[in-house]
Amino acid sequence: MKPVPRRLRRARAPSAFLLAVGLGGCMVGPDYRRPPAITSARLKEITPPPGWAFADPHYAELPKGAWWTLYDDPVLNRLEAQVNVSNQTIKADEAAFRQARALVDEARSSLFPTATLTPSVTRQGDGGGSGFGGSTVSTGLGGLGGGLGTTSLLNTGSGGYNQTTYSLAGNASWELDVWGAIRRQVESQVAAAQVSQATLDAARLSEQATLATDYFEMRYQDSLQTLLNQFVVFYEQSEQITRNSTAAGVSAPSDLLQAETQTATTRAEAVQVGILRAQYEHAIAVLTGHPPADLSLPPAPLTDRIPAVPVTVPSLLLQRRPDIAEAERAMEEEDALIGVAIAAFYPTISLSAAASYAGNPLGSLIQVANRSWSLAASAAETLFNGGERTAAVRAARATFDESVATYRQTVLSAFQSVEDELVALRILEQQARAQQQAVELANQTVTVALN
Repeated sequence: MKPVPRRLRRARAPSAFLLAVGLGGCMVGPDYRRPPAITSARLKEITPPPGWAFADPHYAELPKGAWWTLYDDPVLNRLEAQVNVSNQTIKADEAAFRQARALVDEARSSLFPTATLTPSVTRQGDGGGSGFGGSTVSTGLGGLGGGLGTTSLLNTGSGGYNQTTYSLAGNASWELDVWGAIRRQVESQVAAAQVSQATLDAARLSEQATLATDYFEMRYQDSLQTLLNQFVVFYEQSEQITRNSTAAGVSAPSDLLQAETQTATTRAEAVQVGILRAQYEHAIAVLTGHPPADLSLPPAPLTDRIPAVPVTVPSLLLQRRPDIAEAERAMEEEDALIGVAIAAFYPTISLSAAASYAGNPLGSLIQVANRSWSLAASAAETLFNGGERTAAVRAARATFDESVATYRQTVLSAFQSVEDELVALRILEQQARAQQQAVELANQTVTVALN
């Protein structure tokens, strides 16, 4: 291989240096390191099993799965499957996520040069006549340091003329990311896209959970309707017995009125249950992306089977919460913006180039004699702006500190909500056993009373 001539090495050295500075320059500002959160080594309601681990927000990207199948309800399974497809809230958040990804590509495009091409054609004429006449045609070209194609004609006679001028110009400009401002902006946009993804995951879980809650509330109203209908039957029987006793002179007329009032009140309560039942059904229709008139669910009893809490709760539950992932990604987004604010203290360096051809006829346009070109490099630095840049850095750091506090509060709130639900499950299980015993005793009381 032949050695590179010295004059070429001298010519290539500045170009290689500028390319290295433009693409791999330093990045001012702090590099992101996740601040520690306020965590607990255990959950009060669960003894940590082997494999206990602290929350890692990146686990939130894992699919959550069809968690509602734990209830083994075919109707609920069918409704939940429609949430991802037709729920408009999820569709809106999904569109916001796609927008955030597009903004990443938009920010990344600033790392590359901008090039433009401007062709033009101009037709000019002079009708002739005595005196001094003439015209000048110029073609202005866009872009920083743009090229210029110009043809000037002067006519002093009376013969007149028609002239066509063709021009072709190209321009290129490149703002070098020497201090990493653009790369920090890209880093911030990437984190913002991940925040949007976590928001989408949180919205999906929220809509799914809301649907499941509304569904079981509706089934509770179905069971309450059945129970109140049974009470109406019991009270009607009791009312008939009291009526017979009153006719026989054993009971007072007030006893009959009291029995009739109790029957009528219970019948009214049974009718009122239909209002809430219909409202829950309407809510389920909207959650699945349908108008209320398009969904009708037949009554069914509320299940008394409560799924057991998975044994992996301590190691996986907090790790996969999208709200924690959202808060953690927001910290990196704000951390990168500190670097963007710091980069404003440094000069902006840009390169530009332009080349153009202008002439007539068109066949002779691309010729050396018709060519013009230019190369330029520039730097701009703000010497004084009244402390605006310093204030911007302070504001960026304060915003980052705010996101850190929000992240830590989100983790604490997650621990609180988990503990709340776990203690509710434990106590409600005890309450369910006590209520079941009360129902059995009440049934025996009804049997004895009717007998």
